[in-house]
Amino acid sequence: MHESPRCGAKTRRGNACRAPAVRGKSRCRMHGGAEGSGAPKKNRNARKLGLFTKEAVAERRQVRVMLDEARKLLRELK
Repeated sequence: MHESPRCGAKTRRGNACRAPAVRGKSRCRMHGGAEGSGAPKKNRNARKLGLFTKEAVAERRQVRVMLDEARKLLRELK
């Protein structure tokens, strides 16, 4: 047990995790070595509210362009 490889993930304190890594993996059971850990495949949660539809992404791009133009205009007026 003392000779087993350590996880090494960064903890909240900024130190390396010193828990033993899961067999065949580089992380411990708490930092991603456990079966089934991590986000769901294709992250369906991100699409839940429609934030990533083509229309929403296009609208955000358009707003960003308009804000950039407004900032440029304000800089020119100063």
